[in-house]
Amino acid sequence: MKKSLLLAGALLGLSATACGPQDDVTELGEAPAGLDATEYATSVSAAALTATGCTQLTAASVIAKGHDGNVPANTMDDKLGTRWSYLGKGGWIDYDLGASKSISGVTIAWHEGTTRANTFTVSVSPDGYTYTQVYSGTSRKSSSAETYSFSKVSARRVRITFMGNTMNDWASIAEARACSATTTTPPPTTPPPTGSSVVWVGDFETNNISQWTRAQMVSADRLAMVSSPKRQGGYALKATVKRGDDPINSSGNRNELVRMTREPSGSEYYYRWSTMFDSTFPNVNTWQLFTQWHQESDTVGGSPPVEFYVYGNEVRLNIGGNPGTIVWRAPLTRGKWMDFIFHVRWSADSKVGFVELYLDGKLVMPKRYIATQYSGQVNYLKIGLYRNDTITQTGIVYHDGWLMARKLEDVLNPTAVIKAP
Repeated sequence: MKKSLLLAGALLGLSATACGPQDDVTELGEAPAGLDATEYATSVSAAALTATGCTQLTAASVIAKGHDGNVPANTMDDKLGTRWSYLGKGGWIDYDLGASKSISGVTIAWHEGTTRANTFTVSVSPDGYTYTQVYSGTSRKSSSAETYSFSKVSARRVRITFMGNTMNDWASIAEARACSATTTTPPPTTPPPTGSSVVWVGDFETNNISQWTRAQMVSADRLAMVSSPKRQGGYALKATVKRGDDPINSSGNRNELVRMTREPSGSEYYYRWSTMFDSTFPNVNTWQLFTQWHQESDTVGGSPPVEFYVYGNEVRLNIGGNPGTIVWRAPLTRGKWMDFIFHVRWSADSKVGFVELYLDGKLVMPKRYIATQYSGQVNYLKIGLYRNDTITQTGIVYHDGWLMARKLEDVLNPTAVIKAP
């Protein structure tokens, strides 16, 4: 990865299709017209591998669960014509950085990256024994190498675990590096218009979770991209929780996406999203959170200061943690999209902070002044499903269309009309 992990489509298109069930070794093929073989090989080498938004770290060594003759060291040789390959979900490749270093992402050039989308996780370890998952997602089937960002951590080892792809069960990586810093986030499919106050889009139109900071999930199928049902665009998130799902060894059961929004005290934002509860969603008299803004420190305040949740057959908004204040409630309708616009000023001062809520284009909760943060804390966003671990039934909820902006007009759909309460 010496120069450009932004690989031209022509380069990634050089790999031949594997024969039979194996992910066989492939050659670069003949040089294009007008370029002799030596020039061609040089151009391939010169184009190898620097990813956008990644300050790369060089690993001291690399190991893997196994290989088919395409050894793990191939992913560190700055050559696209070589790779590591292993047959089977759960296959992993593990990089030793030689010492503990600050890491905030990985960049990967997937073999046959234009023809198949790979589902994978990234975990880090200080010692090669204890690993913590920091990222989960799916590659974008693009002609470029991809950078996957997560919150900065200190670790010595970085492990990429393959969970399957859209064609077969072959794990196959041409090149990979850890990043000491990441500077870019994949843009939304449709950029905000000129003059827009939109600051973040998390609408899943990338067909993966790359717009989000990280995932907390027991397996990739628990936070899946689906084309139906969807509220807008081409994809939505299907969040599934089964009893015992506990990816972070904490209270309750959960599978959630995290966006480190970290809104400062005194800031004011509008958030738009749509949620639909599956027709089988459990009717139980206990909490089932589907959207929350959680304080950064788990040692402060206990429950999150802002939480949308289901209790029985009712949807509620609670402010202030446990017990907090239920500031809004409405009947739960399963199998129907609920379109939310949530207006917040973030502050630990109840005379400064406020919340305001629109549902399906109607103002259902006028502005109410209340503390929306804990003292000295900023919040971050979590969506998916987090619930009491006594619930035995499987829970399924869909999310779509997440948008964060500073003005109401920028979170409205083009045809939306806000109605008086």
